[in-house]
Amino acid sequence: QVQLVESGGGLVQAGGSLRLSCAASGRTFSDSFMGWFRRAPGQERAFVAATRWTGENTNYAVSVEGRFTISRDNTKNTVYLQMNNLKPEDTAVYYCASTSKSFRGVTRAWEYEWVYDYWGQGTQVTVSS
Repeated sequence: QVQLVESGGGLVQAGGSLRLSCAASGRTFSDSFMGWFRRAPGQERAFVAATRWTGENTNYAVSVEGRFTISRDNTKNTVYLQMNNLKPEDTAVYYCASTSKSFRGVTRAWEYEWVYDYWGQGTQVTVSS
């Protein structure tokens, strides 16, 4: 079992920055994905960014590429999402997620919710215009 706890959400003005953290505890798997998803009001949950604990396969949704950066600190079992130049459309609940398998044989596996076995409780990010 893996437990994930997000933190760092809040209210920020457009153009501002926030850094989300996701602390993982329990039996983490070194070749697993750690992903960030978000659910905007009235919309389905959507992929934001992901990386492996090895640093491979770091990928972003088109809507955030160039503004968001996912990183990890393996010594702390923590994954971060640095969000810069935030826009009102980034307003959402952000979720951290982890897989229990590598899914190396699945093309773009990191984008699919079904590959993630563990989810955090979510943290609210609100961007005002």
